[in-house]
Amino acid sequence: MKNIKIIIATHKNYKMPNDGLYLPLQVGAEGKPDIGYQTDNTGENISKKNPYYCELTGLYWAWKNLDCDYLGLAHYRRHFKGKSFPFKEKFKSILTEPQLEKKLKKCDVLLPKKRHYYIETNRSQYLHAHHEIGLIETENIIKKYYPDYLDSWNRVMKKKSGHRFNMFIMKKTLADKYCLWLFDILEKVEERIDLSEWDKSEQRVFGYLSERLLDVWLDKNNIDYKDIKYMFMEKQIWIKKGWNFIRRKFKAKS
Repeated sequence: MKNIKIIIATHKNYKMPNDGLYLPLQVGAEGKPDIGYQTDNTGENISKKNPYYCELTGLYWAWKNLDCDYLGLAHYRRHFKGKSFPFKEKFKSILTEPQLEKKLKKCDVLLPKKRHYYIETNRSQYLHAHHEIGLIETENIIKKYYPDYLDSWNRVMKKKSGHRFNMFIMKKTLADKYCLWLFDILEKVEERIDLSEWDKSEQRVFGYLSERLLDVWLDKNNIDYKDIKYMFMEKQIWIKKGWNFIRRKFKAKS
């Protein structure tokens, strides 16, 4: 049996799966009350950066401190899906270890199904939703330090779909390589942009950027992966989400 750990990034108490596969992890725990889960401010960590890195402080902690064969990331309100159950029994639908073991026999990397934008590219969607300077500086960093990734970056930016939420399950050896590359880029971008006048949502820029960078890394390294279903554990207001999408389309951020 493989040693698999999927961290569940959370900042509050929430219903968690009982499967030993999962490790609830309090992200941004530095200076915050202990809520009873493993915290991301032990060992080697960047917990203090949580307002800017979001769930990535949990990923960084897991990368540096967990010894496992496979590493994954989910969220307290967003999980990979296994067998389907009715909505009222949604927690029974969360991917279990036996189900995951079967999937990993066919592939070393599992990702949430892609989000499709249809009417715009990954680049234009980011520019409509966030400050463009983050994307510009990320591209500049890739050009300077990782030029062999530039073709993949351009390919991904032109696509109209992509993996989101920073969710994945992959071999730890691959996760180590990905995290080494990812956090180096983000740290370099961090040195180049001033977040002091941005609102709290936009200060989460490194979480947004990493969602795009995952597909770049996969493309450049020809990583074989499989998309699987995921689910949001609470009801979503689709009219509101649709309106926000349209509003962003016509109001790009500077």
